[in-house]
Amino acid sequence: MHPSAVPAIDDQTPDSELVRRVAAHDHEAFRVLMKRHNQMLYRAARSVLKNEAEAEDAVQEAYMQAYRAMGTFRGDAKVSTWLVRIVVNEAITRLHKQTRRAEVIRLDGEDLQQDRHSSEDSMNESSPEHPERAALRSETRRLLESKIDQLPDAFRTVFMLRAVEEMTVEEAAAALGIPEATVRSRFFRAKGLLRESLSRDIDLAHGDAFAFAGARCTAPSTAMRRP
Repeated sequence: MHPSAVPAIDDQTPDSELVRRVAAHDHEAFRVLMKRHNQMLYRAARSVLKNEAEAEDAVQEAYMQAYRAMGTFRGDAKVSTWLVRIVVNEAITRLHKQTRRAEVIRLDGEDLQQDRHSSEDSMNESSPEHPERAALRSETRRLLESKIDQLPDAFRTVFMLRAVEEMTVEEAAAALGIPEATVRSRFFRAKGLLRESLSRDIDLAHGDAFAFAGARCTAPSTAMRRP
């Protein structure tokens, strides 16, 4: 095909075509592919590392790994699923190096009983207070992000892929290398933990509703003063 007849790359170009062109060392195709999946991969890495800078580094390294391996991609799964698998593995490797522990994050086991024991302690921690004058939307977002960060590691990653990135059970299972039943059970448990934790914060907030300074309670009311 004459070069002029090759379709231009844009935001509508299918992932499969981008992969084919990246394997042929098309840097523009790689740029479009990164732009398309940046947010999803960052969220996946962030769910493991709980650190913005480390997550960004993990995504960059994962992209380099993906670029080198693009010619081996056979299309057995979606490109996004394949990329998430790479970035999660990179994030876990980084976490392993940071902590120097033999086991850092359980993504491949069925040890849900242990997950339940650890989950209650992590979710009982109170989240930091937010400025009273913060916009409601921003405050709600920060609260939710804080609660998601408090989820046990394996639950948090599953929740991010299923609830935030809206992956199917099958896609999340393929990305994380765990059974579909594990994805379902951990996602269900994560949602329950979030509901419980958010409910506790809301209940505590009820007591502060329409509160005002104590001095206003003890000062004589001007309405009661004699003229």
